[in-house]
Amino acid sequence: MVKLSPKILRPRLGPPFSSRTFSQLRSKHLNHGLQLQSCNGLQPRLTHSRRSFTIESNSNRNPSSNTSLPRRAIFSRLFTFSKYTLYLTLSSVVGLVVLTSSIFIHDLFTYTTRHVDHVPINPLALNLERGGPKNLPIARVLVDDDEDEDMHRIARDKPRLVVVGGGWGAMGVLQTLHLGDYHVTVVSNETFTTFTPLLSSAAVGTVQVRSLIEPLRKIVARLRGHFVNGKAIDVDFGQRLIEVECVGNGEKVYIPYDKLVIAVGSTSSTHGVPGLEHCFQLKTIADAQAIRRRVMDNFEAASLPTTSPSERKRLLSFVVCGGGPTGIETAAEIFDFCQEDIINYFPKICREEVSIHYSEAISQYAEDKFKRDGVNLITNSRVAAVTPEHVIFTSKNADGKMEQHTIPTNFTLWSTGIAMNPFAKRVTDLLRNQVHRKAIEVDAHLRVKGTPQGTVYAVGDAATIETSLVSHFVESVEEADKNKDGKIDFGEWEQKIPMAEDHVTKAREIFTMYDTNGDNALELNELVKLLEDLGNKITSLPATAQVASQQGKYIGRKFNKLARWREREEQKVERTQSDTTSTTSSSATSLSKDDVRSRKNIIDIADESICSPFRYFHLGSLAYIGNAAVFDLGKYSFMGGLAAMYAWRSVYWNEQVSMRTRALLMIDWIVRGAWGRDLSRL
Repeated sequence: MVKLSPKILRPRLGPPFSSRTFSQLRSKHLNHGLQLQSCNGLQPRLTHSRRSFTIESNSNRNPSSNTSLPRRAIFSRLFTFSKYTLYLTLSSVVGLVVLTSSIFIHDLFTYTTRHVDHVPINPLALNLERGGPKNLPIARVLVDDDEDEDMHRIARDKPRLVVVGGGWGAMGVLQTLHLGDYHVTVVSNETFTTFTPLLSSAAVGTVQVRSLIEPLRKIVARLRGHFVNGKAIDVDFGQRLIEVECVGNGEKVYIPYDKLVIAVGSTSSTHGVPGLEHCFQLKTIADAQAIRRRVMDNFEAASLPTTSPSERKRLLSFVVCGGGPTGIETAAEIFDFCQEDIINYFPKICREEVSIHYSEAISQYAEDKFKRDGVNLITNSRVAAVTPEHVIFTSKNADGKMEQHTIPTNFTLWSTGIAMNPFAKRVTDLLRNQVHRKAIEVDAHLRVKGTPQGTVYAVGDAATIETSLVSHFVESVEEADKNKDGKIDFGEWEQKIPMAEDHVTKAREIFTMYDTNGDNALELNELVKLLEDLGNKITSLPATAQVASQQGKYIGRKFNKLARWREREEQKVERTQSDTTSTTSSSATSLSKDDVRSRKNIIDIADESICSPFRYFHLGSLAYIGNAAVFDLGKYSFMGGLAAMYAWRSVYWNEQVSMRTRALLMIDWIVRGAWGRDLSRL
């Protein structure tokens, strides 16, 4: 008889045997001397001569065992859920403790009492000498020039760089400069720089104005520089003095410079339209705040029970005059504001009677989007006048005749064209060869035409690169012909011509067409004809933040290279003087004075020797059109809904000047998505 192995006959913990399972088990063990019997057809039994094993059917088992497996699965899942819940709770508690401790430690070292005693101040900073054409005080020494050794060394040894303005061009210069290369002074009538592309969002409360500004003093502090809250009103190029009218007391003072960067931006053009004093503009934080107050006032007045239907329609009519991203985004933001907030918290009739009028041609995608949103697009028209209660415009009818139309409104935004800033206008009046009517003309290296080379630069909306190539080359053909062979090759020509990067290929193609003998050079008479053709293909750069930022960074990199060159020249001066003077203590003092004087007398090398002309790289343009966005990348364009909108937000978030504004901007977007815009009128 076969002895049954315990391993084979181990009782099975699982569901009861079925009749089919019993048959399979019986046939499997017949050859081993096993006998399977059935007792009364109810209880299958496995028997052996020495030991028997019983397998019970479902009908004879304990009913509570039927739910044992589901209960175990439930208990297992509950245990797993409890375990991970405990892990999450503990990690959250630990994270909260760490965050609270970090804040406490930060506050512990931040909120401390610091005493400032005996601050060193140069007496000349407290008693300014007078001079210049108007006999005004000259701030040759500032009150914080001697606060520490580094600032004293910079004020004593480094060239004076004055940046007038606080916009995109100025930020490009300040963020690119290296610490300690220049004695930097920023002159601006605002104490902060503004992220202008999101002003339309701030105008309706999508983001807060504090999220778009960064104090200029914090930016200048990285360079150990100085800030003067004032408005530049005049300049003396001969004595290198900037006349500044201080904000607050109105006093005037001269600030000397070795290098001057004009980045004052522009103003809006009127195009001769009367009544623009009744319009809003959107260039500053004050403009955005004024627009927000007017928008809220209009909706509140339209909600009053005493407001007539005609007056309500006028109050809820919003007119945007002008194209470009500013006009498009403002119209889109007003629509979003009405669609997402006004409809929830104001009488529904206010949302129903809102009308938005946009008077400029736009892309087909944006036009279709605006039509679906109910924005009235008025194209092929011209604004004739603006009154406190109406906008009057003219357009052609079906017969080609001009007709006059009127739109009742209590809100008009004017965002078309640019005009010259008053200080830029003063600069062009002082220079005889400045003939442009809207900006300061600069050459390919962004140097202001008519000023001593290497001293005055202009960037951003305040500047325009000269495109009159014929006169440009006729005046400086001898300078362009480096090898004096009577011909201009492409390398010499490229160093003198102002153009954007995408013009270089076209310029090379045209140059090759006129190079008949294939020697990569042109005779001067052939060159004149080439420049006439090329001048027709090159246009001025657009007045955008992208252009201003690239120009500012170009100037900053150029100044860094000039600083490295000056350092090498100073080292040469020091070696020369150390070889020609004695080592006595008295002569050492004389050497120090001569060394400082020699450093001041070092003349900068020409820009052409260390830096190529400015090249503009067009990175594309983008605009928000109401929970959607349009991207124009030159040869390619991209447009869409939420995905494009988040791409638009990502670009603007990345372009912020500091991590502080990035954090604030992200918080504003989250707050707006969770709780809507703030409807308070401040």
